Amino acid sequence: ALPRLKNALFFISFLFHKWATKDMGKMLGGEEEKDPDAAKKEEERQEALRQQEEERKAKHARMEAEREKVRQTIRDKYGLKKKEEKEAEEKAAMEQACEGSLTRPKKAIPRGCGDDDEEDEESILDTVLKFLPGPLQDMFKK
Repeated sequence: ALPRLKNALFFISFLFHKWATKDMGKMLGGEEEKDPDAAKKEEERQEALRQQEEERKAKHARMEAEREKVRQTIRDKYGLKKKEEKEAEEKAAMEQACEGSLTRPKKAIPRGCGDDDEEDEESILDTVLKFLPGPLQDMFKK
């Protein structure tokens, strides 16, 4: 058992010596070992990352083009329009309807604006009448 213990201690001291000479100098404020090719390696690594990113973007663009082709076949099959086309047509229809007349189409008038005041008053009166007892409702209805 003694030779094994000596071998283990030797191995541990060897590892400690290796670590101590390399890292203790750094911790005590010594100079780090400079790799002469470090800048070149870093540049190569950055270039590889840029190339991977470009490949990823190209792959994504190809996939999106394929998806758009499938979408277009579905639109053609069922007679659908793109969202942008639909919005452009609605806008053009609104402008065309507004050009010659002094009144705007109903869609162009925001809700709550206009001559609907009488309807609002009636609806308010109806809601108040609902909460009154039966004989009072009859009086107000006449």
